Amino acid sequence: MRAALREALLPVLAILAALLLFGLFVFAAADVSPLEAWSVLYQGAFGSWFSWQNTLQRAAPLMLTALCVAIPARAGLIIIGGEGALVLSGLACAALAALVPLPQNLAGTVLVCAAGALAGALWIMLAGALRQYRGINETISSLLLAYVAIGLFKHIVEGPLRDPASLNKPSTPSLGEGLLIGGIAGTDVHWGLALGVVACLGLGLWLRFTASGFSVRVVGGNPRAAQLVGLPAGRLLLLACALGGACAGLAGAVEVAAVHTNANASLIAGYGYAGILVAFMARHNPLAIIPVAILFGGFGAAGSLLQRRLGLPDASVLVLQGIAFVLILASEALRTVQGKVVLAKLFARPFEELEHPRALQGSTA
Repeated sequence: MRAALREALLPVLAILAALLLFGLFVFAAADVSPLEAWSVLYQGAFGSWFSWQNTLQRAAPLMLTALCVAIPARAGLIIIGGEGALVLSGLACAALAALVPLPQNLAGTVLVCAAGALAGALWIMLAGALRQYRGINETISSLLLAYVAIGLFKHIVEGPLRDPASLNKPSTPSLGEGLLIGGIAGTDVHWGLALGVVACLGLGLWLRFTASGFSVRVVGGNPRAAQLVGLPAGRLLLLACALGGACAGLAGAVEVAAVHTNANASLIAGYGYAGILVAFMARHNPLAIIPVAILFGGFGAAGSLLQRRLGLPDASVLVLQGIAFVLILASEALRTVQGKVVLAKLFARPFEELEHPRALQGSTA
């Protein structure tokens, strides 16, 4: 019970410390009261129904890109190339709609989303295959593949698939009206949020209650034990990468079909990189990703209000996210054996002096 409480408390403390440091930062950099900054941050994220809609819109892709990190992480892989899978999948979604006559109804929407999920799955599986069959570090390869994907995206959007009508901002042809994803119950919150919640719940239950999900966790937690019991580690690693990549791909397809209506440079918004922070904050737990994504979606939604009310740059929230990420990594380090050893070395001598003062005095004499 105490260990579980500590596991849950560390991310909360990291967020509170990040908010404190962010307040000190805006005070030192812009002479803005930390209390006022925190108040505006809350109002922009959760202060009204309009703020909540912006927050939930941003939370939807964060849930899916966080799963792109969390699911491979449960198999022992650190994949940070979700941004590449997202933009490439958005391109695949727009390309399918532009090149193939699709039914302008729900079936067509499902097809473009499936195309995005497939593209994302294949792209992240490539990083997993490089690790499994060539021994290439998956963290480096997935990051480099993200740069390749963004380059391909820009080349195709500004070249072969560019809509002649897009003069100032190159983009692909817009999706038909029947292919677009609408809002939930007449709100500005699109159905991508529901897809993200369902994906988090489904994958969380899969990891917890299915044999394949348990096998993935065994491979990630104890590879030697997985080998001893004969688990197909290679196939399980690729399965985890495929599921994570499909989630990031679905995020790209949803962004195209629900927000932008076509593939353009606005799709490269950093959701894939923010998903890394969300996944680490949630301890790679798909169920915990939901509230964490909503929290960081709120931080992103508050950026414009910080700019209007306090004159801070819109990107100030990126400073908050960066501080939170550093603190989360620091808290993760404290949970490792090395972190415990460091703490033990720092505090061992005072404890020894309290417990055995005479023995220590005799040894020094």
